[in-house]
Amino acid sequence: MEDKEEFLKEFGDYYGYPNGPKTIDEIRATEFKRLEDTVYLDHAGATLYSELQMESIFKDLTTSVYGNPHSQSDSSSATSNIVREARQQVLDYCNASPKDYKCIFTSGATAALKLIGENFPWSCQSTFMYTMENHNSVLGIREYALNQGAAAFAVDIKEAVDQDGASINSVTSVKLSQYPVQRRNEAEVLEGELTGDAYNLFAFPSECNFSGLRFSLDLVNNVKQNTEKILEGSPYSKGRWMVIIDAAKGFATKPPNLSLYPADFVVISFYKLFGYPTGLGALIIKNDAAKLLKKTYFSGGTVSASIADIDFVRRRESVEENFEDGSISFLSIASICHGFKIFNNLTPAAMHRHTMSIVMFLKKKLLALRHENGASVCTLYGNHTLKVSSSDSGSIVSFNVKRPDGSWFGYREVEKLASLSGIQLRTGCFCNPGACAKYLGLSHSDLLSNLEAGHVCWDDKDVINGKPTGAVRVSFGYMSTYEDAKKFIDFIRSSFVSMPSEFEKGYLLRANSVPYPTEGFENRLSSSGCYLKSITIYPIKSCAGFSVKSWPLSTTGLQYDREWLLKSLTGEILTQKKVPEMSLINTFINLNQKMLSVESPRCEGKLQIKLDSDSYLCGKEEFYLHSQRYEVQCYENEINQWFSNAVGQPCTLVRCCHSQYYLSLNKNRSMGMCRDVDSRMNFANEAQFLLISEESVSDLNDRLCSNTQKLSGGAPLYVKPMRFRPNLVISGGEPYAEDGWRNLKIGNTYFTSLGGCNRCQMINFYHQTGQVKKTNEPLATLASYRRVKGKILFGILLRYDPVNGPGLDAHSWLKVGEEVYPNSE
Repeated sequence: MEDKEEFLKEFGDYYGYPNGPKTIDEIRATEFKRLEDTVYLDHAGATLYSELQMESIFKDLTTSVYGNPHSQSDSSSATSNIVREARQQVLDYCNASPKDYKCIFTSGATAALKLIGENFPWSCQSTFMYTMENHNSVLGIREYALNQGAAAFAVDIKEAVDQDGASINSVTSVKLSQYPVQRRNEAEVLEGELTGDAYNLFAFPSECNFSGLRFSLDLVNNVKQNTEKILEGSPYSKGRWMVIIDAAKGFATKPPNLSLYPADFVVISFYKLFGYPTGLGALIIKNDAAKLLKKTYFSGGTVSASIADIDFVRRRESVEENFEDGSISFLSIASICHGFKIFNNLTPAAMHRHTMSIVMFLKKKLLALRHENGASVCTLYGNHTLKVSSSDSGSIVSFNVKRPDGSWFGYREVEKLASLSGIQLRTGCFCNPGACAKYLGLSHSDLLSNLEAGHVCWDDKDVINGKPTGAVRVSFGYMSTYEDAKKFIDFIRSSFVSMPSEFEKGYLLRANSVPYPTEGFENRLSSSGCYLKSITIYPIKSCAGFSVKSWPLSTTGLQYDREWLLKSLTGEILTQKKVPEMSLINTFINLNQKMLSVESPRCEGKLQIKLDSDSYLCGKEEFYLHSQRYEVQCYENEINQWFSNAVGQPCTLVRCCHSQYYLSLNKNRSMGMCRDVDSRMNFANEAQFLLISEESVSDLNDRLCSNTQKLSGGAPLYVKPMRFRPNLVISGGEPYAEDGWRNLKIGNTYFTSLGGCNRCQMINFYHQTGQVKKTNEPLATLASYRRVKGKILFGILLRYDPVNGPGLDAHSWLKVGEEVYPNSE
């Protein structure tokens, strides 16, 4: 409470709508009850709809009859009226007179930008200029410009600032720093031949969706009236300049005043304003600009008349009707009126003050965080002005997190741990490659080498060659609270400021040690007091396995283990992460009968597949998975239909008959934490075997029990070893002793340890009354003490070691009860 009192002492005049119809606490209690256990911090990606807003929409749609507006009926007239009202609300929100502007509804801001790019009057003398901080949807316009022979280049905005760091808004204060010019058809025009007759286009965002930096709207008038001056005499400054404002981010709390800053085009998406509807945006277009767009296609609703068998069409004169192809999304358009009602009650200015008070608080706290050695924890990107009244910052805080030694925590590690703590945020480059490269200091060679290393958007490669490839972004909406920011700060402090655990220090020491020799392995083995407690085989990837007393070994691990998998009709591999119900499919293999049996609660009969019969097969195919080429056998429709019923979607069953690596990933022989590339595998994710210790599970359960009683006082959570889908469970010895094992012998079979198994959300799935449910545990507790370099480790990965062992033959079996002899030197 003292922290909040301190916050209100500084920001109380701005926070929580003190003069509004409802306080922020009332808004959250009555309109966002679903956020009770969730901290939602991705409002820049998609803000949240109010529950009262949706009730109003539902009441409207269930008590009104809205017909297709391309008609003259009463229901169609009602729709036309509501659409006309919605257009006016959009124009009113940015102070645009209908005499000067029109509102064209699109499927989103991206579609609005595409419409401009497709229809703009490009020529070989045109120029497309854009700020480095722009969304990919804006950069895509460059393709239209370059294909028509126009020039394109990026710019940085340089504005003079006063002593307090605020921008000085005047024509002379703005300079554009130009990047190299791009052209595809250079022969058509030389720089010296550029004239003033061409139409040029300049695009900038009202707010950068990477950093939250707000651009001065004076850019509109500066570019339209003084391009030669701000481009310092560049030959590309000639011609008539038109301006796009990408207001998808920033329109809610700082809509552009188009009576003062008469941009030619403004694009928005409504789900970023008030959460619903999705799939609806708008292009606010100046009437003069609309006349210049050269639209080719026509459709229903856009023509006054057309004749089918001759080249004749007369288009409608209305700007909106000319550009809105087909029937507009009129029910979604009717919904935005209820969103604007909320905004008009709260007012954009009050929403801006409210969100900025939270942003300033969060920035101050993150900048103040220090490790024990005094090193900064967070590196923030963008404007660091810490004033609520500042017009240079929006509702975004973008940053990365550093370790005490200056190395980076990966942003995906932050995102995964945040999710376990009930915090939803965004990481990556946010479809803004220019801002990402600029703020992270990534050169062209960095970006290309990252791509060659396999990094693409939305993957897990968050640090390459010691540099982050993206950032962590938190963003706030009108319903965000102090408590949201406070929980996030507490999460960063508890997860990233504390020093490494003894487990992490020891694990990294072993992982970075000198590669171990294989000679003399037998002499270094010692009795551990451990024995093999259980053996489990999982014939079909991600389906349930079965336990046995003994089982034969093969060159791929336990015989038949993960030899089959299910694929969707689009080729996607099905796993429990996306289809949790796969865990309800039970499997069993009878070695004597050479039969695979499969059962599912969704299927009446048991499916039986003979292991050595070709009668079920219908050909072979190849595909790649985990950098490995697989040759697989496909099954007939009857079997595929059974599995489709079992998982609730069309799929096919395939069986591995050959696998081969085409890319080597881990040449270092030291203890690693990545996929085994030196041994044959079926469809296992990382290694031939996964070993779990009963003592380690018992220690985890003690921690789970303690955490549950501390947090809720409820019944303690208990997990069994099989929750982790191990092949081998051992009993005896000390908890986590397996972490230090380099190699081991079980019975007469030798294994090499590949290091810890990186755990994911799959271990949080559990069964209850025949249903698959999910919690945050045990992964959240494991993350608190088993985290190493972004990985949460539990259990060890093994591969069969043919160097020290006698080699596989018909008598190579593992048996429950066999003693375990490890080597930890």
